Amino acid sequence: MRFNFEMSDASIEDHEADHKSQSKSLIPFSSPSPSTPNDKLQWLPLQDNPFFSSSTAQYSGVGESSDNRCRTNFMAWDGASRIYFWDSENKCLHRFSVRLGEPEPTSVLAATPSKVLQPDIELDFHVTKVSINRNGSALLLTSSHGMCAMYLYGCTSAKDNSIICRTVPVGSELYEKSNGAIRILQVTWHPYSDTHVAVLSSDSVFRIFDLSSALNKPEQEYYLQPLEPGRSRNASSICPVDFSFGRDHLWDRFSVFILFSDGSVYVLCPVVPFGSVFMWESIVEIHTDAQTFGQKSANSTAISNSSLAISWLEATFPELGQGMETSHISAVKARPYVLIDMSLSLQGPLRKVCRNEESDPGFQCSGRTVSFLYNSIGKDSVLVTAWSGGQLQFDALVDETQPLWRTGNPPRLSFDSQDRIRGFAMICESVADQLSVIRLDQPLDYCAWSGHPPPLLTLVIVDLALPRTIDSDSVISMFIDPLIPERIFCLHDGGVDSIVLHFLPFAHQTSGKDETMKTPSVHSVISTYQGSTGTSSPLSGFVVLSDSFGYSWIAGVTSTRECIVLEMKTWNILLPKLMDMEKKPNKSDETEETITPDIISRELLVGPQIVSVPQGSSLRSVAADSIEGRSALHEYFKLFHENYVEYAHKVYFELKHHGPHLKNIIENLNVRLSEAQQKLVNVEKKQPELDDRMKRAVEHHQLLEKRLHNLRRLPGIYKKPLTRAEREFKSELDRFRTVELDALRTSIEALNGRLRRYSQSLKRKAPNIQKTPSRKNNLVHDSQLDQLKDSLEKLSLVNSENSKKVKLVETALKNWDDDRS
Repeated sequence: MRFNFEMSDASIEDHEADHKSQSKSLIPFSSPSPSTPNDKLQWLPLQDNPFFSSSTAQYSGVGESSDNRCRTNFMAWDGASRIYFWDSENKCLHRFSVRLGEPEPTSVLAATPSKVLQPDIELDFHVTKVSINRNGSALLLTSSHGMCAMYLYGCTSAKDNSIICRTVPVGSELYEKSNGAIRILQVTWHPYSDTHVAVLSSDSVFRIFDLSSALNKPEQEYYLQPLEPGRSRNASSICPVDFSFGRDHLWDRFSVFILFSDGSVYVLCPVVPFGSVFMWESIVEIHTDAQTFGQKSANSTAISNSSLAISWLEATFPELGQGMETSHISAVKARPYVLIDMSLSLQGPLRKVCRNEESDPGFQCSGRTVSFLYNSIGKDSVLVTAWSGGQLQFDALVDETQPLWRTGNPPRLSFDSQDRIRGFAMICESVADQLSVIRLDQPLDYCAWSGHPPPLLTLVIVDLALPRTIDSDSVISMFIDPLIPERIFCLHDGGVDSIVLHFLPFAHQTSGKDETMKTPSVHSVISTYQGSTGTSSPLSGFVVLSDSFGYSWIAGVTSTRECIVLEMKTWNILLPKLMDMEKKPNKSDETEETITPDIISRELLVGPQIVSVPQGSSLRSVAADSIEGRSALHEYFKLFHENYVEYAHKVYFELKHHGPHLKNIIENLNVRLSEAQQKLVNVEKKQPELDDRMKRAVEHHQLLEKRLHNLRRLPGIYKKPLTRAEREFKSELDRFRTVELDALRTSIEALNGRLRRYSQSLKRKAPNIQKTPSRKNNLVHDSQLDQLKDSLEKLSLVNSENSKKVKLVETALKNWDDDRS
């Protein structure tokens, strides 16, 4: 197989003490593993490591997962000096110590042999993705039906000199493989905590687990309800696909952006893990923003929302309300706090902003959504949505995200023995605007802290033109360049692409000009598509590396376990072009370019000045040895010296000065002449081949004309094309086939899983009920049975309705196929 390559002080002390107590639960062994002596280590380029170069067989780790809608990535980087790779064949983890930029700035060296890390339990699922936390102490092994946390500091085993690491399952009661009703859609470490993991599952629940306290019970649960009561929409609008945390920009750091399969984006804010650490300056900035723009507003709703946000901030971060000297504080820790009489609102779907009446940026992508990414670039918050058709949609938040709660739906809280909040669960219902699409030429009726979700401005839609077969969707993963946030890397079946944004709405407002949107730069970095066979081999691992000197690399592993390391350009990649290629040059510029530069000054080319002889004098009547003759001779000699001798000196100086320059010009002209002669020779050699190609092209054109003439005789040529209504019905059937059926099956599986768990809990509670046969307990038991019967009847009705819908869709698809054939 051939691959183509193109080119935290006082407040911090409390945090450190808590962090040490947490790290004790994360590190089960007291002593780290001994390192290999330096004299036995060999530093080789990462791509030349024997672990990668020795394997020639097809790597069995690719394609083991039954769910083909998740991207496999077996590589992870701790952000400093270690790269981890999961060996799915031997079910172990390899750790590579790397040196970035040594001995050359563009090289990446890895120590060999690598360290082998073995889990202390046997995994009952096939790992499809690995991810590491910020401090590099734990690594997640995830799949669509289970996940485990592997603590990387273990003890050395006498067998095979490997390191045995403690491995614990996370959320096994919910995501175990034997159940199979709830699938894991996305797992991510929280960016402001080393022990919290966020999980989005197919039952439309967003959960946060704290690995330092409880592994099977989530700390926070958010049941996503994107539909308002009394409204009905298609199944694709209630199926989540992916989520992404916000970054360092006001309330974005407390926000979670959730993507659904129909392309709609929702926001949960604020979401903060218990014990996570934040910068003090950012918290003060958010607190000041709420007091300035919320409390001083003329809108009563804005005052109410900002008051709730301020009370939440002061309770979560008590340092805000203590009134003490805070100049020495650099970071603060979030305290467990929840508003007991209200739940978070699911803000959205975020409405779109159109530039005019004709363009609608929401309906230009094909297929379903597959992945989602949040990227903070200066003042701009950019959301990137990947579609299965190979398109990337770049949207920017026009306004700020702000927290929003809804009263009348209190959360369910869990307390410990000291009456402290240990966890909570809440139902998050959607809050949508009346307008789904707005235009830039219309005034925005937007007030800060009014409860309206921020609108989205579509920047650009990039079509990657991915090669894919019929009835197959492209799975795309996106990574942010750590040095250049304007650049993202897209990992797909055909390789890796680099996309650089050259236009951002808020970054270009400082110029004061209405600049046109510049198209992004799209380059293919790695291509794994084989044009001859029409197949592609996706990468099984991919990481983005960077150092403190401004160098950046990408590293990937192919399906044959071949490592690829490429240096990426970081300097001058965002500088605009100094010349506008579309601007036509002026006539003066054309004339100046056509004039040959002066090699010798024009004064020398004109020649010496003519000596003017005084009039009215005759040299013949003057004696040579007389005073008059000598004065006349002296006068003529002076004129001759001023005009001819000085001119000769100027000529000599300029010829001596321009001699090497003329020599270089002549040499360059000779070289160009030889190149032109060689090109002429090549053209003469290729002329017969060109004649043959033209002859074959003419023959092929004639053959195509004959085939076209024969095809015109076929009866199918007289069929009319599909009308607009037929095309819309066809696209609706395609959407039902790719999205709706999967969504219905997932909903049925989730309901069946909940029913099984509820019946099992009733069986476990049944003996306790029989031991106390009082009338009150019997009444409670009978009421529960009645509720269960009612829920079963409703479930059977829902299942029957869903089966009818499935039959209708299958019948319509069958009829459409028959009409098509």
